[in-house]
Parts: sequence; structure tokens; C-alpha cells
Amino acid sequence: MGIRDEQREKRRHEIFEAALELFIRKGYTATKISDIAKSVGMSVGLLFHYFESKEKLYENLIQYGISGPMKVMAPSNKEPVKFFEDTAEQIFKYMHEQPFIAKMFVLINQAFYNEAAPQSVKDLLKNFDIYTPTAALIKKGQENGTIREGNPNALGIAYWCAIKGIAEQIAINPDLPCPESTWIIDMIRSKN
Repeated sequence: MGIRDEQREKRRHEIFEAALELFIRKGYTATKISDIAKSVGMSVGLLFHYFESKEKLYENLIQYGISGPMKVMAPSNKEPVKFFEDTAEQIFKYMHEQPFIAKMFVLINQAFYNEAAPQSVKDLLKNFDIYTPTAALIKKGQENGTIREGNPNALGIAYWCAIKGIAEQIAINPDLPCPESTWIIDMIRSKN
């Protein structure tokens, strides 16, 4: 990658961060493309060289936000409890190092409730399902005795909602202490 490409990618990331902040603070509808351009110190015309519209920028952010959890839930040969421990630990580490990650949890949550979201975003979110692979992995852990008994779907919801709730609190106040990832795992770990 050449210097020009690196600069372009850096600028694109700056736009992503500014747009993310504005979308979670003001909402998709109230955020204007001019607000985003002003926040990164560029003209609206120049911003359009990076993203063709506010809708496309929002769509790109949502795509980025759901791609992480979907990659995390790709099939793994790890023992289920170890998988969930490592995943929670990694997410918490990233949230602390990159506040952008915590804010993505807020954006994705808001997007689910946003009736004004573009249809392309609604379509992306329809296909966003981390609960099905999570439940399958929990069931595997229940079969080997490492994950507690209970409805695998409900346990998956408890796991992801705990992470999401923590991420949202860290996004609001980055100075809050981050809980230990093992506390999240203890909700689903077998007591045997």
C-alpha cells in the first residue's frame, strides 16, 4: 500500500469515527452529512469522495459493526467454555484499547430500533444472527459438562447481552472499570 493509499485509509477511518460518534449521539436522522464533514474538517464535496452518501456511510459502519461478531462466531474447534472466555476477554481488551469498538455496540443496538434506517441497513440486520451459532456452541459445552444446564438460546442471550451492556457503559464513560471477562463466563459455566 502506497503513502497515498495509507493517507486515504487514515482519512476514511477518521470519517468513520466522527460519523459513529454523531450517529450514536444525535441519531441517524438528525445527523447531517455536513455535521460529519465539519467534524473531520473537510468539505461535504470532499467527504463524498470517500462515501457517496450518508446512507452509504451508515451502511458501511453497520456492516463493519456486525462483521466482527459474525467472524467471532465462525465455527471453531476450541472447547466451548475456552472459546467464550477468550472471546469475552478479547472484546473487553479491544474496547479498552479502541473506544470505537464499544461505540459500535451502541450503534448496532440503535440501528435495530431505528425505523428511519435505510432499507439496506435493515436488510443487513435481518441477517445478523450471533445467537444461533452461540446456542449451538453452548449446547456442545452442555454435552461435555463445561456449560451449565438451561436453554442454550437463553444462555447465549445472557452472554451477549452482558457483553453488549458493558460495551454500552464503556462507550458512555470510558473511565469506568471494565469487569473481568471471567465474570461473564461464570454466568454460563457449569458449577460441576
